[in-house]
Amino acid sequence: MLAAIIGGRLQGVELACLAHHAGWRTLLVDRKNHAPAHLLCDRFLQLDVRQGSALDDAMKAVDLVIPALEDQSALDGLVEWCLDRRVPLAFDPEAYALSNSKIDSDQLFASLGIPAPEPWPRCGFPVVAKPSRASGSERVVLLNGPSDAAAAFPQGFPGHGWVFQQPLEGPSFSLELIGKPGNYVPLQVTQLFMDAAYDCKAVAAPCRLTAGQIREIETLSVEIAQAIRLTGLMDVEVILHEGRFKVLEIDARFPSQTPLCVHASTGHNMFDMLAELFLSGILPPVGASVTARGAILEHIRVTTRAIFVEGEHIMAGAGPLERVPGFFGADEAITSYREGAPVWVATLIVTAAARQFAVEKCNRVLLAIQRRFNLEEIVDRGQEYTA
Repeated sequence: MLAAIIGGRLQGVELACLAHHAGWRTLLVDRKNHAPAHLLCDRFLQLDVRQGSALDDAMKAVDLVIPALEDQSALDGLVEWCLDRRVPLAFDPEAYALSNSKIDSDQLFASLGIPAPEPWPRCGFPVVAKPSRASGSERVVLLNGPSDAAAAFPQGFPGHGWVFQQPLEGPSFSLELIGKPGNYVPLQVTQLFMDAAYDCKAVAAPCRLTAGQIREIETLSVEIAQAIRLTGLMDVEVILHEGRFKVLEIDARFPSQTPLCVHASTGHNMFDMLAELFLSGILPPVGASVTARGAILEHIRVTTRAIFVEGEHIMAGAGPLERVPGFFGADEAITSYREGAPVWVATLIVTAAARQFAVEKCNRVLLAIQRRFNLEEIVDRGQEYTA
């Protein structure tokens, strides 16, 4: 079976790795030659998918197309091409359009009574400013008071294109669910750890929540999926603030980071499940009896001086990445490491019988890297993964 992955940045990296684990062959299509996922796929085609007719010859044998990009004009062209050629497309454009707008998403949460951060001006200062249609932590800024607001927005807060809301403190969690109206399967809840720029630097599983708390996240996620009539995969990010879960955002697209951590912990492969859903209409059962292993996924940047644990943005600009099993003792790594390179990055994935043992194993991996390259220190890595 051959899957065409459209877009070679971080979502494309995730899909390529999971497709490999599922035994699929992959064709990567990207308009840039040195996309991070370039070396992770079986074939590569440098092409702008907005040139739809150019896809015809290259994608004759493709069994499934999965988008891994957020360019709306490219997505529109891809949807049209797949419809015209009757090629299965693992994507829900209507659900994605709603989830891609933080303004529309927040309005949906309000209509459903889903707890979410208080909006401006009810929340007052400090306030978090987020572009409505940016991904993850991109261009997110904390405004502590009127002077910060004036510096960031000299003409005043814009009336459209941005979301202004209450900053919340507490642990963050993510849940993916997959399905179609009337039948949704929640997968594993994972815990997210952020760097100073609000970018996710690590994912841990299983999370340290009660069964009741996990059911609460699952219930509100299914309610959102039903409301938008999702067909496909959706990611829901929540924060536990003062004892109450609040939804930060949803994304009706294939995410990055968490699917690989869930696969390492439970064996559930979201690529494989998504392919099954769109090719046969079937949702493979997710066994309740599966015993989750401890898993840690962590991003590092290595220089001649130190190891820096940072958000996933460091992976996006590192050029073509490779998948390396057994990398310095990790189960696997996705890395730009080349012998003699002064600076390189890696996403480390480690598993063990329990989360605390996975943390210890990850510590040993970092120590092995530190000793191998005679580095002074490991920066921005506390003990929070064990919390």
